[in-house]
Amino acid sequence: MNFLIRLVINAVALLVATWIVSGVDLTGHDTWSQVWTLAVVALIFGLVNTFLKPVIKVLGCLFYILTLGLFALVVNACLLMFTGWVAEQFHLPFHVSGFWPAFWAAIIISLVSWLLSLFLDPDDRR
Repeated sequence: MNFLIRLVINAVALLVATWIVSGVDLTGHDTWSQVWTLAVVALIFGLVNTFLKPVIKVLGCLFYILTLGLFALVVNACLLMFTGWVAEQFHLPFHVSGFWPAFWAAIIISLVSWLLSLFLDPDDRR
């Protein structure tokens, strides 16, 4: 159940980012196509964050320390760009057009995910 809650939270956060940030685009023929795309992209995004982010944190530990954690914003943007690339490989209508849209979208996704987690995911508060 926790997996599904996280998937929905990621999907909603990605949707909000596509609404706010130009350069992060979700195109689809109809509403169901967009919902399906968001679900699959949220799954890809979750897998990327689960498997790649810890490795990058270990390898880039010095950069996290030197920048007082601000390097995390760059890492999140790069992971979102990678998610967009993987989605394009699966011919999903989700596109991230560059670093700066990914940067701002990653900030929005983080904020929306955090806010939704406060209300929807009681296990996250432990």
